Amino acid sequence: MDDELPPEPLDNPRRLLVWPAPDVTTQQALSDRGYRPVIVNSREEVDAQIAAFPAALFVDPLTGPITRTALQSLRQAAVAAEVPVLVTAGLGQATREAAYGADPAVLLKALAPRDSEQHPPRVLLIEEHAEIALALTSTLERRGMQVARASTDADAVTLASQMRPNLVVMDLMQVRRRRAGIVDWLRANGQLNRTPLVVYTAAVDQAELPRLAAGETVLFLAERSTSVEVQDRIVDLLARIGTN
Repeated sequence: MDDELPPEPLDNPRRLLVWPAPDVTTQQALSDRGYRPVIVNSREEVDAQIAAFPAALFVDPLTGPITRTALQSLRQAAVAAEVPVLVTAGLGQATREAAYGADPAVLLKALAPRDSEQHPPRVLLIEEHAEIALALTSTLERRGMQVARASTDADAVTLASQMRPNLVVMDLMQVRRRRAGIVDWLRANGQLNRTPLVVYTAAVDQAELPRLAAGETVLFLAERSTSVEVQDRIVDLLARIGTN
């Protein structure tokens, strides 16, 4: 792990703060795109890296569990230092008894900044499937968050200008890779460094969506997909987020 170091020449790999330690394929994908992953486990370790202008804080819970308290602490440190935050997640669908992961709202509430103690966090949700969007909205609202939903990345830009979200949550497969979308809007409006982004992969069978809508099944946090396309999309997104 790096100690506190001064900024590096621009032709050196750019530091990317990561938690927990990345798996082998993700580490290689990041290195291939010019990043040097630096593992951080505490607020103090984030603070020690700020002088080196890290590209982002990347929370990718593939190699170990993450705790709500540590996640909140790392997010607060990154936002205070104006370092963008990207978190990956997976969504699964099962009956309440069979769901083996936590309620997604637990993760998202720990991540969501708020304007003040009197204001609930505003969450912009980008999800094309109404059933998934309604299920996520319901669980977030039960924990005191306000949710506005866009069905596409393009629609999210219009909605963001109206609501000024504290947190953006979206299906990774809906992130626009080559055209402007919500990431570009956040940057242009000075919000990218203070609005954490959560991208998820959903292992949800479309044939089962009516059961989700009826309340027979629930969404739960699962491990994200590790397919080649997903890895490429995540690294692409990090490259866009980490652009000065």
